[in-house]
Amino acid sequence: AIFDAARAYGTGNTDIFGLRLQRHSFGFFVRQMDILYPDLTNDLARFQAAFGKTLFIQLSRANKLDQAISYVKASQTGLWHMAPDGTEIERLSEPQEPFYDAEAIARQLADLTAMDQQWEHWFANQSLDPLRVTYDELSADPTSVLARILDALGLDQETAEGMATPVAKLADATSRNWAERFLAEND
Repeated sequence: AIFDAARAYGTGNTDIFGLRLQRHSFGFFVRQMDILYPDLTNDLARFQAAFGKTLFIQLSRANKLDQAISYVKASQTGLWHMAPDGTEIERLSEPQEPFYDAEAIARQLADLTAMDQQWEHWFANQSLDPLRVTYDELSADPTSVLARILDALGLDQETAEGMATPVAKLADATSRNWAERFLAEND
């Protein structure tokens, strides 16, 4: 029932289903699919049984330090996503001032590196070559990235033209200062 509900929610009013899976919840998700499809021999077969023909898109960030800082800062401030006009989209706690925490940044940096390695291992195990998108590409030119995804889905790339960018980049001078400080302290 949960997969049916997810499919209905993730499809909206289209024939395309979208699901964002993050590494920290991936194991639980795969275990649930294993329960639903015990006769299938691998995760890819289970994904396809649950969702039909599947395009895997891997969004990654080359600069893991910046990603770690972004995560730590969002955890501290409670602000995870903001619209280009400054409107808060996702806030998970009351506003707090961010503070430099080298240990938290180092832990998150190690976690993010390990998660990327786990994704690569899983893709190799499933003989998958996902459509790879980098955070830098997406933030620099979201229209081109969307056009590439639409093309991979066999849809009209021109649909991407004129699409509004729903979120703004949260990195700022504080983020840059933390990166410089962390690098100086961990030279």
